[in-house]
Amino acid sequence: MPNTALPGGTPRRRELTDEQRAAIAELFRSIDTITGELGERFAAAGHELALVGGPVRDALLGREVHDFDLTTDAVPQTVMRLVEDWADAVWTVGIDFGTVGLRKGGLQLEITTYRSESYQPKSRKPEVNYGTSLSEDLLRRDFTVNAMAVRLPGHEFVDPFGGLTDLKERRLRTPGRPEDSFTDDPLRIMRAVRFAAQLGFTLAPEVAEAASAMADRLTIVSAERIRDELTKLMLSPHPRSGIELLVDLGIAAHVLPEVPKMQLEIDEHHRHKDVYQHSLVVLDQAIDLEKKRGMEPDLVLRLAALLHDIGKPKTRAFEPGGRVTFHHHEVVGASMAKSRLSALRFPKDTVADIGKLVFLHLRFHGYGKGEWTDSAVRRYARDAGHLLDRLHILTRADCTTRNRRKAAALARAYDDIERRIKRLAEEEELSRIRPDLDGNEIQEILGIGPGPVVGKAWRFLLELRLENGPMSKEDAAAELRAWAREHAG
Repeated sequence: MPNTALPGGTPRRRELTDEQRAAIAELFRSIDTITGELGERFAAAGHELALVGGPVRDALLGREVHDFDLTTDAVPQTVMRLVEDWADAVWTVGIDFGTVGLRKGGLQLEITTYRSESYQPKSRKPEVNYGTSLSEDLLRRDFTVNAMAVRLPGHEFVDPFGGLTDLKERRLRTPGRPEDSFTDDPLRIMRAVRFAAQLGFTLAPEVAEAASAMADRLTIVSAERIRDELTKLMLSPHPRSGIELLVDLGIAAHVLPEVPKMQLEIDEHHRHKDVYQHSLVVLDQAIDLEKKRGMEPDLVLRLAALLHDIGKPKTRAFEPGGRVTFHHHEVVGASMAKSRLSALRFPKDTVADIGKLVFLHLRFHGYGKGEWTDSAVRRYARDAGHLLDRLHILTRADCTTRNRRKAAALARAYDDIERRIKRLAEEEELSRIRPDLDGNEIQEILGIGPGPVVGKAWRFLLELRLENGPMSKEDAAAELRAWAREHAG
């Protein structure tokens, strides 16, 4: 193991533990036929090649490795020439940023030329400059735990900036000054938070300080890149810790400004739940219910849990006696959620689903002790549509009361409504509820052609169906004719 130098010139030998050596060996056991061939191919042409970053970090952490990133001193055109007659497929989507993708024997690899990239003060796109040294390439990496490499084909472990030590300490540091790193790519501020949530790491004090001081630099980063980091954060094992970092460091003001605004002050005259802390608890409880129900991490559900009360600050009102109200916060919140997520360029269906869950999250609280009619239960299920299972989880997660009796009563009530929905679904196929007459039948019975009257009649019959359950064709036709006579008059 070679001596390597930390910043400041202090040499330190960083030995891999037996467990880490075994992890690296296991990684190469599965890929070395390919990476060994590739390393020899580059070496024969006089070029360097190394496995770098995420796969090295994850192998040392004992995590499953999915992405295989390599780095080289060869420029992209040379990389293309070296792999084109060897790889099963080659693609150049990222070639403007020095990256060539390839597939060989079922393994997907990305090879990136040593580089440094930086943003001009008002630019949204980084400027890419190629380098010639692995150590310089590692210096421009975001964090020391991602600035470790294994040279190919010889398997020499390279760690010039103490990434192995930081990995052991579960700490995020930058290879150089964090201010320089965040200037080069402001998205690294978001990546720091995401890695903290994803890997359970803490930020080194100087990294946290720089991230906070430079958070406004995120305004030059494209919404799509911020969205992708936020998505990874929300799908991490502990998104709450990431959200808390975003808020505590002032980063959320530039990403999700509605979230820190939920930190409503609580004074001696107007006591109510801290909406921000409540929302974090709801997020945690939604994730717990995800796991209990055997679900994969669900972005729509998690964002809905985080944002379900963002309408409260705008709708807060103080009433006589010190009572605080948030009338129609679900309506305002749904609009706010859709606006923010659209600005972050989330897909339209994702935006619509989250907005709908925010809008519906209070609907259950009118259920009381089960006095809803079957028609009300039908409407609840039909309004939720494909989001019904998520709405079940969100509504249950939204109960954060410490009053055990109240919490147990809410749980029983929701158990009851779920049983009723299941029974009605089995009897009536709730997910496919339609009027008892279709558009053609409506036209035939009323003796009319296509037009707005048909739509109005269809909606009338749908309400009738939800209210009364299934009807015979004859009864539905009679109701339709009565409706037509009334509205014709």
